[in-house]
Amino acid sequence: MLESNSFVCALLLGLGLAYGSAWSQQDERRSVPGVDLPEARADFSGCIAQFAGGVAPIVPDLASRRARPLCFDGFAVMHSGESTTAIFSASVLNRQRVQAAKSNRRTDFFFSDARLPRTERATLEDYAGSGFDRGHLSPAGDQDTPEGMAQSFSLANIVPQATENNRGVWSKIKQDTRKYVERARGNVYVITGVVSLPGQCPISAPSCTIGAEVKVPSHLYKLVFDSTTRRAWAHWIENRNVAEISRPISYEELVRRVGVEFLPGLSPRF
Repeated sequence: MLESNSFVCALLLGLGLAYGSAWSQQDERRSVPGVDLPEARADFSGCIAQFAGGVAPIVPDLASRRARPLCFDGFAVMHSGESTTAIFSASVLNRQRVQAAKSNRRTDFFFSDARLPRTERATLEDYAGSGFDRGHLSPAGDQDTPEGMAQSFSLANIVPQATENNRGVWSKIKQDTRKYVERARGNVYVITGVVSLPGQCPISAPSCTIGAEVKVPSHLYKLVFDSTTRRAWAHWIENRNVAEISRPISYEELVRRVGVEFLPGLSPRF
């Protein structure tokens, strides 16, 4: 047990290291069918391999959302200081990674990420007694190393999620995604994120927050892109206990709903 605790402490110390510039902004505008998006890319150079084609998503309003790219072992996170939660996570999975992840022992050691400014990061106290689960975006069960699995419990990779949603329908979506990856012939790129649609707050709090202004998203999504078949689809679900799994939506539809071009230049098919 002492050896395990020493490993976690060393890991958390490592996550206290500073990161590079958060974003770059250009005047060029990108076009996705039905959506006109500004060119805005975060600097994920330390973990760009987690994104299909080695190209980061195009995300508008990076500055206003105080967005910061964070690299972990095995996944990447775009974090928002405005919501003090992750915006999305990204990882590249394959049969070998999923099978290796099965041998990892889950730590359940949640922690506040020291790389983020104090005013922009969630704390354990924010979630205590909130009635919401600490829902992973990049799942612990997808991580093929002990380091990556432990890092997935950073609150920078977490959002407030309805309990029955997290442990029920969302858990099934994660399991189904892993099953697909194990059948796939090559790499599968997965981006998991949240969005807060106007007028659709899932709780009665006036500011739609828990704790010290941790924003509760209205919806979650999981985008899956098979690099071998070039097919892409997305699961879209309300952040409510009574949510049900519906048919996947197309990549183009997800872009319209979220306003992010996740796979620039790849033109995936449904």
